[in-house]
Amino acid sequence: MKAMIAFGLLTSSLLLAQPPGGRGGSPLINQASQLDLDGKGPEARQLFQKAIDEAANPMAKANAERAMAMSWAFEGSCAKTGEYEQKVIDYWTTQESANPGNAFYQEGEMADEAARVCIDAGDLDAANTWYKEGRDMGLKEPNISTDRKALWEYRYEHALARLAARHGNKAEAEKHVALAKAQLEKMTDLRAQQESFFPYLTGYVAFYLGDYKTALADLEKANQNDAFIQCLTGQTYEKLGDKDKAMDLYRKAAAVRGHNPPAAYAKPFARKKLG
Repeated sequence: MKAMIAFGLLTSSLLLAQPPGGRGGSPLINQASQLDLDGKGPEARQLFQKAIDEAANPMAKANAERAMAMSWAFEGSCAKTGEYEQKVIDYWTTQESANPGNAFYQEGEMADEAARVCIDAGDLDAANTWYKEGRDMGLKEPNISTDRKALWEYRYEHALARLAARHGNKAEAEKHVALAKAQLEKMTDLRAQQESFFPYLTGYVAFYLGDYKTALADLEKANQNDAFIQCLTGQTYEKLGDKDKAMDLYRKAAAVRGHNPPAAYAKPFARKKLG
C-alpha cells in the first residue's frame, strides 16, 4: 500500500507516511517512541536498536531504522537522522525492480523526511541537498501520474521558498512561492488535499522575512492541529508582543503525541518555551 506524505512535511511531512511508533507500530517501537515523547532519547534509542537487531525481515528492519531516524530528530540531529533515513532508502532501492511504483516514492519520502528535520535543525545546506534528492528520487517512478509529478515539484518549490526565506532572500522566496502555487494549480485529485499547505508556506516565508502580521494571518489558515504550526504561530505572537497567546500555543504543541518531524521539532521546542 502506498503511504501518503505530509509536510507538515511540511514533515514538516504534503502527503506523510504513517510514522513508526504511530498506530500499527510494533510494541517495542511504540514503547521506544513513548520514551522519545517523554524526553528520554538515550533509553529510546536502546530499544530502537534492539528492534533493528531483532527485526524479522528487511522491511521490519527498515521500519525500525526509520523510527531510529525520528528518535535522532527529537535531539535535533540532522546528521544522525539522515544516516538512518539513508538506510531506509537503501532498503527501498532493493525493491525498485519488484515494486517500482512504490519504491521510488518511498525513497523520495525518506529523503524529504530527512530534509524536514535538517531545515528545522537549522542545517540549511543539508536540507537543500536532501530536498533535491527527494524530488529526484520521487520523479523516477515509472509511468508517474501528472498529479504525482506536480506533487513532487510542489514540495520542492515549497522547500526552496522556505530555504530562501531562512537565508533572508525575499525575491528568491517569492519566486519559489509563485512556482509552488503554479504546481498546486496543476493538480486535480490531489489539489484539495494539498491546498492547506500553501498558507503554511506563505506564513513561514512571511515570518522569516519579518512580516509578522502577514505571517499570523496566513498561519491561521493552515492546519491548526499541526504542532509545528502551533509553535511557529506562537513565535509570531511573541514577535507581535502577545506572550499569553504564544504560551497557549506552546502548551498545545507540548501535548503532541506523534513520532514524526513536526512532533520531533515541536515537543522539545515547546518544553523549552514553557520552562
